[in-house]
Amino acid sequence: MEKRLIYLEDLVVGSVFESAIHPVDAEKIKEFARQFDPQPFHVDEDAAVGTFFGGLAASGWHTAAITMKLLVESLPLSGGVIGAGSDISWPQPTRPGDILRVVSTIMDVTPSRSKPDRGIVKVQSDTLNQDGGLCQRSVARLVVFRRDRQTTQVFLSGNAS
Repeated sequence: MEKRLIYLEDLVVGSVFESAIHPVDAEKIKEFARQFDPQPFHVDEDAAVGTFFGGLAASGWHTAAITMKLLVESLPLSGGVIGAGSDISWPQPTRPGDILRVVSTIMDVTPSRSKPDRGIVKVQSDTLNQDGGLCQRSVARLVVFRRDRQTTQVFLSGNAS
């Protein structure tokens, strides 16, 4: 079943979007880390015990990748999730056995003055584990298109009949 696309006009401050869940296991943590962030606390359970994390922890970039997947699925923006900047933090590590979900809240909606077919939406996305622990928080500015871009462009350029 195809999801209904979301446009700038559909978004209001305070709207909340919740994702499905995504389980994380030790093998996936190590597989991602071997490829993209090969540090001992991400790739070796025994070595991880003696580190800052005190055990195997997913790379923050792994958590970010999972977040992106869940965000795209739960906030189906017309034209895609197009970033225009983001702040990101990882208050606690993602661990093997965690079950992640993303809760995204619309913080601001600003129509563009120079590009009438779009706007910038500020979204806070919290990646939570099964206990409600905050594994990642991102505050992103996203480019979001209006419902009828062509009509908007024609009308505002003075070419409407």
